[in-house]
Formats: sequence, C-alpha cells, structure tokens
Amino acid sequence: MNIPFLDNWRKRQGGTRGVALAAAVETDPDGVAELLAECELLRARAGQHGLELDDSPASLSALDQLPPLWRDDPEELPWLGNDAGLYLGTVLVRTVPGAAWDILGSGQPVVRLASGREIDVVGAGLDWAMSGSPELSEMYAESAESGPASKAR
Repeated sequence: MNIPFLDNWRKRQGGTRGVALAAAVETDPDGVAELLAECELLRARAGQHGLELDDSPASLSALDQLPPLWRDDPEELPWLGNDAGLYLGTVLVRTVPGAAWDILGSGQPVVRLASGREIDVVGAGLDWAMSGSPELSEMYAESAESGPASKAR
C-alpha cells in the first residue's frame, strides 16, 4: 500500500510502514478509516455491474452475487481481494458498535470488535476473491453477532 504521508512520517521517526500506520490510527483514526475505505478497484468492478457500494451490510450481499470475473486475471485477483477485505472492514467499522480499525505490528489492518476479537478482514477478502468462501455477508454476520463473551483470536 503506497501511502505517501506515512512514508514521510516513517522517515522522520525511523519506523516501518506498520509502525507509521499504527501511529496514524492513534492520532487520526477517522483519516485512516477514510483511507482504508477507498477500495478503488473493488468499487470500479462493482460499478461495472451496476452496483454502487454504499458501505452497508446489504452491499456485501450484493458483492457476493457478482460473477467472479477477477479470478481470470491472476494480477488483479490479490488486489481485488485486498480491496474486498478492506471494504468488509469498512462496513464493520461503520455499522457495528465498538468496531474499530487496528494495525498489527506487521502493518496488517484488522478490525477489532468491542469484545476484543480481531477480524483479519484482508485475509477474509482474499479468501472470498479466490474461492467465494466465506461470503463477505457471512463474515459480516458472524462478526456483527460477536458479543462481549466472544474469545479474541
């Protein structure tokens, strides 16, 4: 992920991109959430099928119904999967009380639920893009239903 403002911060601080992104989540969580919500490739591919992604759970169900044409392009597949995961995370953060973006030490964005459970949304998006399973709407439903008694992963 090429994020110029993080590269500049990293150079000043002597840290990695993961450290820079984690610091940005602490200082500007809304800005990082907006950045992670862009998902340009996914939004473009959905738009080609007449689907406007509105950051709602219903849009995840609609994505699940798209024909997986990206599987024919090995160069596009991982990018679209990454976007799908970030979009899943965006919907979770915007609609599930207490859900927020967090950044692991490796720089991997995850969604942390109020229960403390971490959702590897990028991994889920890649799995969905490659095989269609689990469906994005299923991942959302399972995560949204996780209560405070859920175990952290």
